[in-house]
Amino acid sequence: MNGGEIVRRRLQELKELVDLVADPLGPEIEILAAEVSQVLLRGGKLFFCGNGGSAADAQHLAAEYVIRFHHHRAPMPALALTTDTSVLTAGANDLGFEEVFSRQLEAFGREGDLLFLHSTSGESENLLRAAEVASSIQVKTVGFLARGGGRLASVVDHAVVIPTDSVPRAQEMHLVLGHIICELAEAKVMEGRA
Repeated sequence: MNGGEIVRRRLQELKELVDLVADPLGPEIEILAAEVSQVLLRGGKLFFCGNGGSAADAQHLAAEYVIRFHHHRAPMPALALTTDTSVLTAGANDLGFEEVFSRQLEAFGREGDLLFLHSTSGESENLLRAAEVASSIQVKTVGFLARGGGRLASVVDHAVVIPTDSVPRAQEMHLVLGHIICELAEAKVMEGRA
């Protein structure tokens, strides 16, 4: 297969996945956007975490809320739990890698906040532990998942499971859906603050 064929095949895979999830996930994405806007309008915070490429997606989406998405507006409190190398390495060294996100959530999370957990497998121990801590402190959880959702699907408040075993396609869909949620929530928050 040559380069052009690979490009077409990968884009076709993504198109087919978009077509597959657009209708079934549409209502859930609207619900999540409304929940995000309510959290922000009540003064709550958004947290994002994940491993590897999902960590990059978590950082990307947190930045959209803090800086801007479509509109110049006041910043919205969002934090990627994947970015502080001192906290991550100290936590991994002193407490174990399973605690690197949950420890930060214990420090910063409050009742009424919302945590997004990005995972293509749904099996990462540090994400499962973060979901457990979130539940104990009344922080709601959203899992952006794939491959059937793994164990994480059964412990989050909202499981958005992309029906694919392809890690790249799942991460691409997670980012698209995260952007849509941000777009909808940004508009609702701006309207609510007007």
